[in-house]
Amino acid sequence: MFAGSDTGGERAAAIYSLIGSAKLNGIDPEAYLREVLMRIADHPVNRIADLLPWNIAPADPTYSTAAA
Repeated sequence: MFAGSDTGGERAAAIYSLIGSAKLNGIDPEAYLREVLMRIADHPVNRIADLLPWNIAPADPTYSTAAA
């Protein structure tokens, strides 16, 4: 209802899942999404799992919420 369509709802659910996974792994969700967006254009599609919150190695030292 709130997403406007079934496709919009599916996309919102995927984003909410990534944000929730980042939080559960002690990662700042904003920093995680920034990192992924910087890398995704040059990243091979067959290695997309490398960009999941528990697999990505951050370039930004403020990436982890544990450091704060």
